Amino acid sequence: MSPREGGNSAKILLGLNHPGFQSELFSLDAPEIKKAFKTLKKLKALTWNELFQDHGLKWEELKSLPGKYTIRLSQSYRAVVVRENAFMRFQTLHGDHDEAYGNK
Repeated sequence: MSPREGGNSAKILLGLNHPGFQSELFSLDAPEIKKAFKTLKKLKALTWNELFQDHGLKWEELKSLPGKYTIRLSQSYRAVVVRENAFMRFQTLHGDHDEAYGNK
């Protein structure tokens, strides 16, 4: 299995090219960007199994949107992501907890 195919023992590859995610990320203030990039750096070093065991990142499937997940990038922000093989593809970024879960 190639690293891009990714089972749960594969290292996480980050997909950060979604225009909506980039727009929201680049609009953050400097302290929040620093926190988000610290988390992204951490994610890049993890395998999928390690992610599932890390309680601080709060990986959760959206009940309203099966196949989409939320993950904590900082205390203030959560991202909505999808998993494609070894890639974690970031879709949107939300400062409002309820908004990330589709409750607003």
